[in-house]
Amino acid sequence: MLNYIVRRLVYAVILLVLISFVSFVIINLPPGDFLTQKIEQLRARGDRSAESRVEDYRVRYGLDKPFMTRYATWVVNFAQGDFGESFEYERPVKELLGERVTFTIVLALATLIVVWALAIPLGVYSAVKQYSLGDQIITSISFIGIGMPGFLLALLILYYAVTVLNIEATGLFSQQYVEAPWSWGRVIDLLNHLWIPAIISAITGIGGLTRIMRGNLLDTLGQPFVEAARARGLANRAVIWKHAVRIAINPLIVILGSEALPGILGGGGLVSIVLNLPTITPLFVDSLKKLDMYMAGTCIVLFSLLLLVGNLLSDLALAWVDPRIRLE
Repeated sequence: MLNYIVRRLVYAVILLVLISFVSFVIINLPPGDFLTQKIEQLRARGDRSAESRVEDYRVRYGLDKPFMTRYATWVVNFAQGDFGESFEYERPVKELLGERVTFTIVLALATLIVVWALAIPLGVYSAVKQYSLGDQIITSISFIGIGMPGFLLALLILYYAVTVLNIEATGLFSQQYVEAPWSWGRVIDLLNHLWIPAIISAITGIGGLTRIMRGNLLDTLGQPFVEAARARGLANRAVIWKHAVRIAINPLIVILGSEALPGILGGGGLVSIVLNLPTITPLFVDSLKKLDMYMAGTCIVLFSLLLLVGNLLSDLALAWVDPRIRLE
């Protein structure tokens, strides 16, 4: 087991280096650079001194150096915990991400808890009560959840909250708590706003997991070991939850590692942008549009790192849950 983990970690380091290089190349592919957009912005505001400051900016951000020199410097500094400086905000990338990572993790964990707490029981009920009225209702709702884009659902709930409920649905805080220090009132205000993005992300996630759980459990319930467990006189609840569900849940564990863990930094994707949430995703999208290469490259590497760690943890969890799986 230890050899397997060490081997996977070595592969992960190699893959991260390749991902960082490819992403760095792609970010630099568009014509021009950040300074090109910066100059156009300054000109649009009537600042005619923009061109005279170009060389100062190039030296400050290292854009006057060859590509491989910039990449090597960034990788070495990244390994030491220095992710570079954001061109757009003129602040360290580490500092900007640190301001948003807490809210991103809180939102992702809230969504994860809601999704898994509902998807597994609904999937089990739908499989055990196959073709019943409850199964039909759960199946219909699941298909709606699968087919409904998260950003569209966010827009609908945002419209309903503003026009009907007359409440502020964007962001994670009311206006008076945005810059306020942490207090009990700020925590309560966060909880009052957190349920909207959590429910939106949960609705789109529950549908797929429920269908996967239902289909896997139906296949598992027909296996010989389930019939043998019933033949030994075990209660139906014990047969389902202690034997069948334990095997049927394997694909969900894989999904947890490959999607849920990277989703902690993803923070809901387009939903975060629509609802103006202070998560990492809007920062990442903005950095891609403005060629802020150190911010964009850092986000890509962090997303990839969480994906690799998630896959490793899911493999280890599968071996622990299902003794038939051997990693060596």
